[in-house]
Amino acid sequence: KRLLQFGAVSREVVSDMAVGALQRTAATVSLAVTGIAGPGGGMVGKPVGTVWFAWATGQFEVETEVQVFSGNREEIRQQTVLFALSGLLKKLA
Repeated sequence: KRLLQFGAVSREVVSDMAVGALQRTAATVSLAVTGIAGPGGGMVGKPVGTVWFAWATGQFEVETEVQVFSGNREEIRQQTVLFALSGLLKKLA
């Protein structure tokens, strides 16, 4: 429902993904990512490079952040991984 309402690349959907991972596993922290790595798929308000991140804890507290990365598809994917893991390390610290 929220996927149709807000689109796959949105705060609402990435939050649902992170919470869903916690609900379906024994994990105490989760990470979810959704974005547009390109080369196509961008649109007004969501250009190529737009990536939403969510980190959730066992209490279903969710922190989200959006970034707009530049570069080609591979560069955007690399930046996404580094940013996501950096955020995860901060949660675990």
